[in-house]
Amino acid sequence: MKPHHKKDPAAKLRLAITLAVILLFAPAFQLSGFAPWKLFESGTLNHLFIFLGSFFPPAHSADFLHEMGLATIQTLAMATTGSLLAMLIGFPAALLSTQALSIPLLTAGRKRAARWLGVPLLRSILLLLRGIPEIVWALLFVRAFGLGSTAAVLALGLAYGGMLGKVYSEILESQPKEAATALAASGASRWQIFSHALLPQALPELLSYSVYRWECAIRASAVMGFVGAGGLGQLLDTSIKMMNGGEVGSLLIVFLLLVTGTEAISQAARKALEQSTGKLFLVAASMVAFSMYWLWSDWQQAFSTSNQLFTYLYDFFPADFSAAHIALVAKGTLETLAISAVGTLLALFGGGLLALPAAGRWGKMPKAIARLWLNLLRGVPDLLWAAIMVLAVGLGPFAGTLALALHTCGVLGRLFTETLENADPQPFNALICSGSSRLNAFCYALMPQVAAQWVAYTLYRWENNIRMATVLGLVGAGGLGQQLYFTLSLFQQQQAATIIIAMLGLSWLVEQLSLLLCKRLG
Repeated sequence: MKPHHKKDPAAKLRLAITLAVILLFAPAFQLSGFAPWKLFESGTLNHLFIFLGSFFPPAHSADFLHEMGLATIQTLAMATTGSLLAMLIGFPAALLSTQALSIPLLTAGRKRAARWLGVPLLRSILLLLRGIPEIVWALLFVRAFGLGSTAAVLALGLAYGGMLGKVYSEILESQPKEAATALAASGASRWQIFSHALLPQALPELLSYSVYRWECAIRASAVMGFVGAGGLGQLLDTSIKMMNGGEVGSLLIVFLLLVTGTEAISQAARKALEQSTGKLFLVAASMVAFSMYWLWSDWQQAFSTSNQLFTYLYDFFPADFSAAHIALVAKGTLETLAISAVGTLLALFGGGLLALPAAGRWGKMPKAIARLWLNLLRGVPDLLWAAIMVLAVGLGPFAGTLALALHTCGVLGRLFTETLENADPQPFNALICSGSSRLNAFCYALMPQVAAQWVAYTLYRWENNIRMATVLGLVGAGGLGQQLYFTLSLFQQQQAATIIIAMLGLSWLVEQLSLLLCKRLG
């Protein structure tokens, strides 16, 4: 007896929604320079395969390995000292701006504390610090101090200081208030309330987030060299420009090991935090001391020219708000948004396709291969993908779109795989047993279970990609980053100031979008 197939009653509605989405994305495809046929042109493929083939065997001469080892140590030292500077900025800022230490709030039971005028100013400064991406800070400091690790340390310190100030403040405000209220009622000072009531409660969470931020700093330090801020990124940038595939292959291996290793180091630090805070502080202090010793000569050289910084900053004012330049920045902003949207859309389809075999639905071998691809795609940073894509398809937004799509495909594919693994298999098996094809069983049994999570993950990644798309242009991949790089290279600081303001506006938009999504998604 043949199974009875009914026509899908919602097919027309789904088709209409799909066509509407395609129409909405049409301008974004145009702005992002979407031209997949470029990848299949004989010259492009030949050029790309020759370059990728030159990765093997990876360079392993003694001199290069020595240079790569020094760059790796420099990268870790930049991340460590940059994180320390961020804490020195973020911690006092959090103490000054948090409502958790407001004595009137604790004693009078008010809902909001009366703030002194400096708090809004302080919070605005923190927003400014974290609103400019760390690699843009690095580019600015490279122009002011010259090539080297000083730019990376200052960039990490300022950008992450803004983030830590906000997060530390929120952590303090989320703690139980009974002990702080009792101390405030007995006449204790703000410092006594902090040291005896809030700090003992919040310390594990404060340290845990600091370790996480250090892990992020290692990943960021590894790519800051693309703008001349030292470390592995600078070595990789030089190797790519010299088309030395063997060196690029070796550096990619170190990149992947470093990025993977940060997760293991972070987990070890969190475990040490649970067992002994004193030992963790001792290890952290030793690492900071070694890092400062390692970078000291760079700092001496950079700060010998520090008097140039104020002259350099002065040249950014006033920003160029001429109609012609505003139109150019508006085009770059739209291009940045289009790169993020199309890159995320491509990653949605790619991640979904790779998630099926990665979840083990096509057997063990496809599962292992799909997971290996996903690890490779997300293990290579966006900026590195952008540099490789520029070599493949040339300068412009299409390279940025492909870079975001490749990296995000790895991230979304991994997240989608987990949702498929956690989905209830019984509806799928029931449809297969009733004669449905595997495609229909997937569409009508599994997709309804995972669709909401896939949409939430995709929107979350799009939020991240908007921020990332602003800086991909620093390696020639279009958008605001490319405009900023050109203006700074031509010493047009006033035009660069306008572009930085646009980046801040986009960053503010991302924060508001994130808040809105958090409320909508619960």
